[in-house]
Amino acid sequence: MHFEAVFVTLFAVATAVALTARWLKVPYTVALVVAGLVLGSVRVLDPPHLTKDLLYAIFLPGLVFEAAFHLDFQKFWQNKLAIHSLAVPGVAAAIGLTAILLQPVANALHFVDGFTFAHALVFAALIAATDPIAVVALFKSLGAPKRLAILVEGESLLNDGTAVVFFTLILGVVSGGAGSFSIAGAALDFVRVVGLGTAIGVVVGYLASKLTQRVDDPMIEITLTTIAAYGSFIVAEHFHLSGVIATVAAGMLCGNYGARTGMSPSTRIAVESFWEYIAFALNSIVFLLIGFEVHIRDLARSWKPILVAYLAVTVGRAALIYLATLLLRRTRETLPWSWSAVLTWGGLRGGLSMVLALALPRDFPHRELLVTMTFGVVILSILLQGLSMGPLLRRLGLIGLRAERREYERERGIVRAKTAALQALDQLVKDGAVHAEAVTQIRSDYAQEMSDAEGRIKDMHLQADELRTEEQHAARRHMLVVEKDAILAAFRKGYVSQEVHDELLADVDARLLNLDSH
Repeated sequence: MHFEAVFVTLFAVATAVALTARWLKVPYTVALVVAGLVLGSVRVLDPPHLTKDLLYAIFLPGLVFEAAFHLDFQKFWQNKLAIHSLAVPGVAAAIGLTAILLQPVANALHFVDGFTFAHALVFAALIAATDPIAVVALFKSLGAPKRLAILVEGESLLNDGTAVVFFTLILGVVSGGAGSFSIAGAALDFVRVVGLGTAIGVVVGYLASKLTQRVDDPMIEITLTTIAAYGSFIVAEHFHLSGVIATVAAGMLCGNYGARTGMSPSTRIAVESFWEYIAFALNSIVFLLIGFEVHIRDLARSWKPILVAYLAVTVGRAALIYLATLLLRRTRETLPWSWSAVLTWGGLRGGLSMVLALALPRDFPHRELLVTMTFGVVILSILLQGLSMGPLLRRLGLIGLRAERREYERERGIVRAKTAALQALDQLVKDGAVHAEAVTQIRSDYAQEMSDAEGRIKDMHLQADELRTEEQHAARRHMLVVEKDAILAAFRKGYVSQEVHDELLADVDARLLNLDSH
């Protein structure tokens, strides 16, 4: 199949999976991986392989920039101690713990001969990066605490970069021999790679932000953010620095400084919409490709090493999270113990770990075992943890439809159903299908049922008030979108000039941004 046909087919599959996932109420990314596994097993098409070049050239910069662009720096900074402790020393500790747990068990069960601590350390480093896409999307849809989502997303943004740096350093030491290793040298290399990567991202993000202040054209400003996303990554990687960290810095600067000081409301909405679509498109393809890369038969044959590796990774992360939670209790950024369970279980692994595993040298000892273990852990974490995160959040009381909320939604559903039925009845009368006097009693019965439901809604208390606020927000947003459509229609029909169109549209967009920020 030609590349163009494969490209269109992948997006068609992604669209079908998105609709199915919404109907089944399962995380979209989990459904994509399952679809990839199924299609890969029957070999319906031959998609491109998820290589390091493909991930670094296309997927990673766009996904990282979009997440950083939409991350509120003020909220990020309010949780800086927790996020940085999990993403830097936390990643190092998790790598060490995972290797300590894995190596003796692997040797005791005789997975392969000569599986040393160095090999376990390489595996622990390549599996350290977390991928929170499915979890954060679930948080948003279920209404989990916003601070918890900030912690999960902020940690992942940073630990992607730090995990790659640690992996590169560890692989270099293991491949080159212990004689060239020193703790001071490794620490200096880490600070150089991360620090200079951050500096490059700040410079690129600042330049892009200053340029957006000088123009007022959505297409140009979208292009500038695209240059910032991929340019910061490319420049940092060219100098053997952390491209991920550079892109995080550029994205946070463009989203928190450039967007607020240099973009008009209309432009900001256009830029945000563009990056939301880019994230959707890239996530769709990358999670499908994860499924395609995995061969179920190979995983089934290696279920013991995969299970041991998965348990080592999970236990290592749990120990890290609970230790960090304990230490943070003495600071202003204290975390509830229930959040520790969510942070542990929310540490899903994704495409970056798979690509790092595939990037291992062909002659690296036990490469095939490490690759198989990585693929297995990624699939297990996405399927097992991704599908069970919702029930876990409900069990811990962090989200969920309490009795009053369910009752409220039930009564609102009754009102909507009765309203639709009465509108259909009016249409029947208008069309002459029935006589108005023949349906008087029916109309009265439906009106009474609507009135009873509205009365029960008024008797509800706090939870209903919260939901009324949500409905009011949704109604206001819908009305502003209708206003925007009317302005665009008026301009297309020549009722208003370009200047008036731009002025009215900017006003509506400003109100939309103000509404969404509250």
